[in-house]
Amino acid sequence: MRIQFSKIPFLYCFVRIKYFFSHFCRVFGIISYIDMCKKFIPFAHAQSIYEVPVDFYQKNGVSLLLVDLDNTLDSYRRHEPTEQAINILAEIKKTGVEPVIVSNNREDRVKHYADGAGVDCLFSAHKPFSKRIRKFLEKKGVSADKVMLVGDQLMTDVLAARGAHIRVLLTEKLVKEDQWTTHINRLLDRPIRRHLRKKGKLPDWRTKYGQI
Repeated sequence: MRIQFSKIPFLYCFVRIKYFFSHFCRVFGIISYIDMCKKFIPFAHAQSIYEVPVDFYQKNGVSLLLVDLDNTLDSYRRHEPTEQAINILAEIKKTGVEPVIVSNNREDRVKHYADGAGVDCLFSAHKPFSKRIRKFLEKKGVSADKVMLVGDQLMTDVLAARGAHIRVLLTEKLVKEDQWTTHINRLLDRPIRRHLRKKGKLPDWRTKYGQI
């Protein structure tokens, strides 16, 4: 027997409201929370850049590695690279992959740190926007499929990588302290990260080892 929605006020109203809301979303381009979260799914996830073997990138076809600075390589309070940061960047170089520090921070801070680490840099990257990253890749002459970004923030690093059509290795923040400007990003980051983790959408880097 076919149900007549018009004879069941509650169901009829529900269907009409659902239709109206769906139409409203299509017209105004509103993205559902689940759909939004899809934009934040990284290629892989790690506790930190320091737990990932340096040949991970080369085995995944990477020739240019973009590395976020603050809370990915070091604390934002450090102006000189730690020995740990210098060593891992040097080891990555030895695998044939070029590491480049990419940060939203100002030129004097980023360039001074990068010079100390012996690597190139892109300062004032304007993440989550990807325009400066895409221009940098064009200048380098490297195709997007040969590039990976490593960063600790969904709202800047992952979105910028997705906009530039490059893979991203998402990490947890290296230290507890953050710049005050980052606190807002963290408020948005935490619930989305919890959702991704709950749904199994934060693939461990070990599962991506050697996959191109």
